Amino acid sequence: QVQLVESGGGLVQAGGSLRLSCAASGSFVSINDMGWYRQDPGKQRELVASITSGGSTDYADSVKGRFTISRDNAKNTMYLQMNSLKPEDTAVYYCNVQATRRIWGDFRTYAYWGQGTQVTVSS
Repeated sequence: QVQLVESGGGLVQAGGSLRLSCAASGSFVSINDMGWYRQDPGKQRELVASITSGGSTDYADSVKGRFTISRDNAKNTMYLQMNSLKPEDTAVYYCNVQATRRIWGDFRTYAYWGQGTQVTVSS
């Protein structure tokens, strides 16, 4: 199995910064694409930012220029640096990891989710 541990959420004033971390551990051959999603109550979960194993990144239009996604492959950890936070960034943030595992001799890729971390931005 693959375990994901998120940290770094909290309460911050508008204009402030937070840094989220997502550390992967367990039994896997490799970690492939990684991403951060967020969800407000009553709304669909949306992709905030993603990063490939090679370091290519993509961002939702709403966070471009303010958020930066990165990863440390040696530590199997992904980060989300969030600057110039706005009240509309308030949500539960989830990390998502595509991990390849060897199951009975076959290589298979599965998606895993973190437990979520609350980010609250006050106006």
